[in-house]
Amino acid sequence: MDKIKFATVWLAGCSGCHMSFLDLDEWLIELAEQIEVVYSPVGSDLKVYPDQVDVCLVEGGVANEDNWELIHQVRQRTKILISFGDCAVTANIPAMRNMLDGAEPVLRRAYLELGDKTPQLPHEPGIVPELLDQVLPVHQVVPVDIYMPGCPPPADRIRATLEPLLRGEWPTMAGRDMIKFG
Repeated sequence: MDKIKFATVWLAGCSGCHMSFLDLDEWLIELAEQIEVVYSPVGSDLKVYPDQVDVCLVEGGVANEDNWELIHQVRQRTKILISFGDCAVTANIPAMRNMLDGAEPVLRRAYLELGDKTPQLPHEPGIVPELLDQVLPVHQVVPVDIYMPGCPPPADRIRATLEPLLRGEWPTMAGRDMIKFG
């Protein structure tokens, strides 16, 4: 049996969803026998998102030009895209900056008003990605196949989402254990 090509992506979020993924503990060994990790910020130095990914967990909202570009690549190259955690599903905490009405007030507040020694706006094309005016949940940028809320989703929910996919089945995303936010 061919292994499932598996990826995880980290956009604008805290990495808590990835940490919760690691809470799968011993089941990670069983999972590793059935998947090939082809892209992930955890334990990987891969820089280019590959083609023909079977399943991808996407953590975080879409907050800057790099996130925007990556999520479009991910969607194009992935069969099943899972919005992984509240930030990916709703934009959650990263979207709190949306109340400041655009990228410019956010940058001004963070780098000029609160800057301590040499306040200046970060701007280095190609190095510092430009902020989008709003942080967006993944589904507002590209189509999503499965929503897995939680801040972060507990390991049991992650496993209950992935196990059916490993068998070629669709997970049942219903009931408090599978769809509770927070």
